[in-house]
Amino acid sequence: MRLDDLLTSLRALPESEPREEYLRFVTTAGDAALRRDGGPEHVTGSCFVFSPNFDRVLLCFHRKGQFWVQFGGHLEPQDATVAEAAQREAREESGISDLNLLSSAIMDLDRHDLHGGFSCSAHWDVGYAAVVSSDVVISVSDESEAVRWFPVSALPAQVPAGFGARLDLVRRTAMSLPHLDTSTPQH
Repeated sequence: MRLDDLLTSLRALPESEPREEYLRFVTTAGDAALRRDGGPEHVTGSCFVFSPNFDRVLLCFHRKGQFWVQFGGHLEPQDATVAEAAQREAREESGISDLNLLSSAIMDLDRHDLHGGFSCSAHWDVGYAAVVSSDVVISVSDESEAVRWFPVSALPAQVPAGFGARLDLVRRTAMSLPHLDTSTPQH
């Protein structure tokens, strides 16, 4: 089910080189692409968390990577979809128990090689978005050193290459959702 759901979601995206690369990888690797133990490269789920008016983003300082980034991680057996994994990871890593995705539609694709303290060689990250009130209580998980709000126009220096452009695209995509009412903050 997870594999079929991911393939359907990828096929729903506009045609692009990243989409085609993801489809090739997931189709070739099959279910192994969705398991941490399925090989050195696998799919992860992540979530960009915005304030209700989309002028701030909540980031975590990743302990292993030593950079500020959106919440995310590996799929667990109980995750029915990659979107569920992204939502679970965002809840665990931010401490916001009632955080919900704006949509189950994919908003970001980012394959990145890993180095240093990682046991994997690459993550095929699939990103989603959520909105929460910027006064919500947050906490830091064992995987992070800090969790903090940043203006989207003033990101910290320690972000992965290309992160600002990806964040901007996810932000614009999330803001364009037809059912989104930014006047009512979600918690």
